[in-house]
Amino acid sequence: MLLIGIGAGDPRYVTQQAIAALNAADVFFVMEKGAEKDDLVALRREVCERFIEDQSYRIVAVRDPERDRTAAAYASAVDDWRRARAEIWERLIADELGEDGVGAILVWGDPSLYDSTLTIMDSILATGRVRFGVEVIPGISAIAALCARHAIALNRVGEAVHITTGRRLAREGFAPNAPDVVVMLDAHCSFDALRGEPIDIYWGAYLGTPDEILVAGALGEVSDEIQRVRAEARTRKGWIMDTYLLRRQSP
Repeated sequence: MLLIGIGAGDPRYVTQQAIAALNAADVFFVMEKGAEKDDLVALRREVCERFIEDQSYRIVAVRDPERDRTAAAYASAVDDWRRARAEIWERLIADELGEDGVGAILVWGDPSLYDSTLTIMDSILATGRVRFGVEVIPGISAIAALCARHAIALNRVGEAVHITTGRRLAREGFAPNAPDVVVMLDAHCSFDALRGEPIDIYWGAYLGTPDEILVAGALGEVSDEIQRVRAEARTRKGWIMDTYLLRRQSP
């Protein structure tokens, strides 16, 4: 199985290594997330059409299992969702790939960063019911795209960078030993609780796509604007993917 990172949204983010992997695959497995996220599937199809020379490949699409986003036990809900996904992938790999077939999953961003595909492949292999090798092709992550679009460096000289989630930021606050914090998967604008502190924010949504939105500035000055444009964009499209960097202002 090829796990191919296709970047944060712009087809031009697809690397030469990824293009070679695309052309080596026979079957592409895609999880559909409903009509409101059809453009995510459309981008994957565009990548295939643009970069694969032999158009005899197949795309096998199945509905992504629902995840309970209201469950009190967040980790358990995620584990249940991953198990359901693993059962689907296992069945598809067994049914759709021949002994010498090459399957591929196109991963948004990079497979190593806040993506469950690698973990799910490990859980499938652990059952022993199907056997396959796994090759990972790195992609341009949302973090790399965010920094590029804002023309900033991810870290400052000799300093650490902390990468976390919105859920953990809300619970734990700003990492005390890291002047720079990258936050992903923040559905509740957890940054707003820090608006009284001397922090700059570099925020981006739909990075690398025609819908891209960028906002940067002192957190206390732009927090309301980010929440407003985020809410408007989510209502308009039905979904949103965003990330941001929080940077303590220098004395």
